Amino acid sequence: MNINKATLDDIPQLEKLINSAYRGEESKKGWTTEAYLLEGKRINADGIKKIINEPDAVILKCCNDDNNLVGCVYLKKNKNKMYLGMLTVSPMLQAQGIGKKILKASEEYAVEKKCDTVEMRVISIRHELIAWYQRHGYHNTGKITPFPDDQLSIQTKPVEFITMEKSL
Repeated sequence: MNINKATLDDIPQLEKLINSAYRGEESKKGWTTEAYLLEGKRINADGIKKIINEPDAVILKCCNDDNNLVGCVYLKKNKNKMYLGMLTVSPMLQAQGIGKKILKASEEYAVEKKCDTVEMRVISIRHELIAWYQRHGYHNTGKITPFPDDQLSIQTKPVEFITMEKSL
């Protein structure tokens, strides 16, 4: 496995991977699906391009030994905190330790960028995902934020975010 920064050339593969892991039938093959909560796309090519071009932001991509994209994560520095979002692993490869490797690389990247905390938002009723992050040292801060109206996602159940963080 190798993890490095994604470029604009990676957008088509990233879009396919991210949407397959979060939404639709393919996402149901993994344990991180949001398909029972949300319909539509998780992100589109324009959204990925915006992230890649955003100051202080990066998408780290994880490729296997054959250089196939198997996971990714969005990171954005904000003062001394690193925001972590869209941690993604291919549904067919979940529960094999890839997510742990990407999470560890994210934390190492945060330290390199002089951050002392990693912060993320998780859908509040994603109990299995919250538990996974807790096992990796993250805790619920108590902060709750509404789910955004991003015009890509359609809520099939009411959802909101909790904020989780980890001190590095």
